[in-house]
Amino acid sequence: MITSTDLPETLPVFPLPGALLLPRARLPLHIFEPRYLAMLDDTLKTSHRLIGMVQPCETPKGQGCSPGTLHKIGCAGRVTGFSETEDGRYMLTLTGISRFRVLEEVDGFAPYRRVTPCWKGFDRDLGKPEHDAGFDRGQFMPKLCRYFEARGLSTDWDTLEDADDELLINSLAMLCPFEVEDKQALLEAPSLETRRETLVTLIEFDLRSGGDDLEERMQ
Repeated sequence: MITSTDLPETLPVFPLPGALLLPRARLPLHIFEPRYLAMLDDTLKTSHRLIGMVQPCETPKGQGCSPGTLHKIGCAGRVTGFSETEDGRYMLTLTGISRFRVLEEVDGFAPYRRVTPCWKGFDRDLGKPEHDAGFDRGQFMPKLCRYFEARGLSTDWDTLEDADDELLINSLAMLCPFEVEDKQALLEAPSLETRRETLVTLIEFDLRSGGDDLEERMQ
């Protein structure tokens, strides 16, 4: 278990659009660029083994942040598994530990980006899994099924049905093909209930925006 005293003052970050990591969830990554191979090598030498996942901005300048700059909130994941291929690439798994706020980027000689993180305000991330008392699976699962069908997505429905609230909601938030800014809204949700409400809104919007063709596929 990582406690608040284990969280580092400087954090290497992997700015990957559309890649969302949430506390207690797992994110598989395929790393092959030399700068990120160096980042992983350096991370494995630390006691915490944390890498920050932060989405770069994609909105036009003046509408939040300039393209290429980092969003202000990311999530740190601990390297909990990795393997190396014969050609020197890494397949690794990050397990989400805690969200953080980016205070500033750190200058230096490292080939990868680093930030000074602020961990305050995210104490709940280090605790036990959250529960969503208002989650109605009976209404949610048919809607999710229609969304997956409309999007041409497949999944193991038995596994989804058996998953607890947090695992189900967070896994869907990470895996569904939402836009970068929508993924960021899911990350920044202050509670599991708020994240579920945001997730449902995004699914409903996607279903409505599909037009007549989508309606025909759903019937």
